[in-house]
Amino acid sequence: MTRATFQGYRCSLCGAEFAPQDWLYTCPHDGGNLDVVLDTPAIRQQTSPRQISAQTEPSLWRYLPLLPVDDPGGQGTPLRTAGWTPLYSPPALKAQTSLHALWVKDEGKNPTASFKDRASAVVVARARQIGAEVVVTASTGNAGAALAGMAAAVGHRAVIFAPRTAPPAKIAQLLVFGAQVILVDGNYDNAFDLTVQAAQEFGWYCRNTGYNAFTAEGKKTAALEIFEQVILPNRLDRPLCVFVSVGDGNIISGIHKGFKDLYALGWLETMPRLFGVQSTGSAAVANAFFAGTEEITPVQAATLADSISVDLPRDGVRAVRAARQTGGAYVLVSDDAILQAIAALGKAGIFAEPAGATAYAGLLEALKSGQIQPDDPVVVINTGSGLKDVKSAMRAVTEAPVIEPNLNALKRLLEKNLR
Repeated sequence: MTRATFQGYRCSLCGAEFAPQDWLYTCPHDGGNLDVVLDTPAIRQQTSPRQISAQTEPSLWRYLPLLPVDDPGGQGTPLRTAGWTPLYSPPALKAQTSLHALWVKDEGKNPTASFKDRASAVVVARARQIGAEVVVTASTGNAGAALAGMAAAVGHRAVIFAPRTAPPAKIAQLLVFGAQVILVDGNYDNAFDLTVQAAQEFGWYCRNTGYNAFTAEGKKTAALEIFEQVILPNRLDRPLCVFVSVGDGNIISGIHKGFKDLYALGWLETMPRLFGVQSTGSAAVANAFFAGTEEITPVQAATLADSISVDLPRDGVRAVRAARQTGGAYVLVSDDAILQAIAALGKAGIFAEPAGATAYAGLLEALKSGQIQPDDPVVVINTGSGLKDVKSAMRAVTEAPVIEPNLNALKRLLEKNLR
């Protein structure tokens, strides 16, 4: 039933349309990113928000009628638990921001602890559907861990190219999940290019973010959840504002695609405003947004938020449009602000890696600049668990004191802290 709703692809640059070919990645005319085109009238006939909300499926697969893949199976495995992540409304963060309506969507609760599980689950489903034996991707850690975990869940083979500088905790995930891991003596962009070449040479199915159209289809499920978890149950009298960190641009593009699909179905009345947040050390998309252009100029990325450290964003054009077309904006934050945001989220019980905390740092900056008002409803997306990068987490907090194991030493410490 589901695949029948997949009508094909449309180039995001030239608008050319293509049949639903199994191995098509980017536009053969201009290299533009492809949008998956769905049969909206057919979906509208098959299901409704009420039918979806009545389901007991606690994962992104509750939205199967809105996805361009068949049911991948894998019941009882992590593949079936990606998505449907929790939504928090921490009093501590509401007090800090003075916002009346603030939610944090915690993607660290996904099976491999990041937002990237959404894309990898859908790509693995697509690989199984088209008979691809090997799925390959480039990653700074999270996308690779997500692919490795989702592939391992259903016995699929995965090959991961990662920069040798990726955090050890992320590399450990890749290896534990049984993927073939190849470390590249270069950056993410070098790994990306090598992955594309390897896929072409060996006939592997390439999952690369901003290259495979099905990654955005997986990531759009976060928008579908926000619609179901926030927009439907709350009578919002102002457009919802969604803050998300941006590296290669595919997450914000996918979220935008999700809201556009809902709008096309007639289920969503008001398009949320999307705010992309980048580190000042990796700001290629934000630079294009501020310049009023869609031309993405590469930068020399240098930020502690490794998941969003990208020289040349592969989905930059759609990422610019996501903010521009929704009345949102881009916000730049320093690495120091990101570390402060890790600590702030932690005091609210949410452990975020640097890229995840970047979104909250962006919200604070947007409040300071007047882009967000106290009456604006806001969702902040934490894209990954702090366990992914413990080294950065330790930089965000004060080192724990060491004392002798006796009561007098404890008393001296407590008296010192009370001064």
